[in-house]
Amino acid sequence: MLGFSLRPYKLSIREIKYFSFPGELLMRMLQMLVLPLIISSLVTGISSLDSKASGKMGMRAVVYYMVTTFIAVFIGIVMVIIIRPGKGSRDSPVSSSGNIEPVQAADAFLDLIRNMFPPNLVEACFKQVEKLQANVSIVFQTIQETVEESVPMGGTSNGVNALGMVVFSMCFGLVIGNMKQQGQVLREFFDCLNDAIMRLVAIIIWYAPVGILFLIAGKIVEMKDLVQMGGQLGMYTMSVIVGLLIHGLFVLPLLYFLVTRRNPFTFIAGLLQALITALGTSSSSATLPITFRCLEENNHVDKRVTRFVLPVGATINMDGTALYEAVAAIFIAQVNDMDLNFGQILTISITATAASIGAAGIPQAGLVTMVIVLTSVGLPTEDITLIIAVDWFLDRLRTTTNVLGDSIGAGIIEHLSRQELQSQDIEIGNSVIEENEKPYQLISQENDTAKHHNSETTM
Repeated sequence: MLGFSLRPYKLSIREIKYFSFPGELLMRMLQMLVLPLIISSLVTGISSLDSKASGKMGMRAVVYYMVTTFIAVFIGIVMVIIIRPGKGSRDSPVSSSGNIEPVQAADAFLDLIRNMFPPNLVEACFKQVEKLQANVSIVFQTIQETVEESVPMGGTSNGVNALGMVVFSMCFGLVIGNMKQQGQVLREFFDCLNDAIMRLVAIIIWYAPVGILFLIAGKIVEMKDLVQMGGQLGMYTMSVIVGLLIHGLFVLPLLYFLVTRRNPFTFIAGLLQALITALGTSSSSATLPITFRCLEENNHVDKRVTRFVLPVGATINMDGTALYEAVAAIFIAQVNDMDLNFGQILTISITATAASIGAAGIPQAGLVTMVIVLTSVGLPTEDITLIIAVDWFLDRLRTTTNVLGDSIGAGIIEHLSRQELQSQDIEIGNSVIEENEKPYQLISQENDTAKHHNSETTM
């Protein structure tokens, strides 16, 4: 309401920037906590589980991520084929300056693997391997002919390499867990760090409503003329929204109900604050601190599960992004009057799934991975400029779907892992009892020795 009431005043870009400042502060506060939270939560989560339990939980998480992402892509493809938002003549101008260098799918997959193993952990805190875009022509002289080949050059881009930090933290947590008593001090350090960050989150939560208010209002004031966004772009936006609603309000709750036999909407009600934060920040990583708090305090999900599942999910489980990329690719094909065959649609679905895994948990990361999806089926990458006008809005909705998918996944995985967690609790309980009994056993032994000594003296 605040945003729409200010639209008639035609604020300048500088004034909008000043107006959105309280929202920018919230983003910076949340992003400040993301890195220590990912590291501390994953290390404590995995080190507190034995390798057998963490292995089973990991497998369940991977299966859940793959199934939900494929379902999301399928829904997106079905919606865009039924609604056909790109049919008719092209009515949106394409910016000639927005030419994007094509990225080969193979290069993007290699970048994904490179990001998993950062050579420098300190650099991984603020840089990641970028999609290989700069091409250098190399001329190979052979006996018969001269061959000119385009060779991709590597580089880095600003932003936390969350995937690299997740892989390192998981391996580090496994090692600490296997060190048993030796690793106790490290485990306690990361546990204490995690608790301290969650207390900081509790403080930020008081400021969150103000920040979210100005974030969303600022974007509404900044929005271009809504009438110009009509036609094909309006239909495209509707296709994405309907797809995200089906996935978020029907598919994910149904999965939760089928596995746990509990009311999924009661569970979702406990996540409301995290979902609104996702809508405001359009970053699943920035929303991570709030998601932890909602799941652990409102929905009472086991900390060992949330610490393991949420950081990984915020990095690789992007249902909303996968759905959006599939819709966008087919929409661009329809705008260009290209009929895609079954093989090309299948390629889009697989590439969109893989590209969503590589998408960073930051605002509008989907636009970068979109290039890979378009290149995989030979669609013009410069047509991404068609959808940039509405991307800021759709990005918020798909981030909300991503966060919902991660949270429901945590609930499902906790339910499936209940047996392992209970058996581990019993083991911990037994070891505590044994530790407590030791002093009494020593005292009784000393008493027996003293009695025996006294009897000997009497004799």
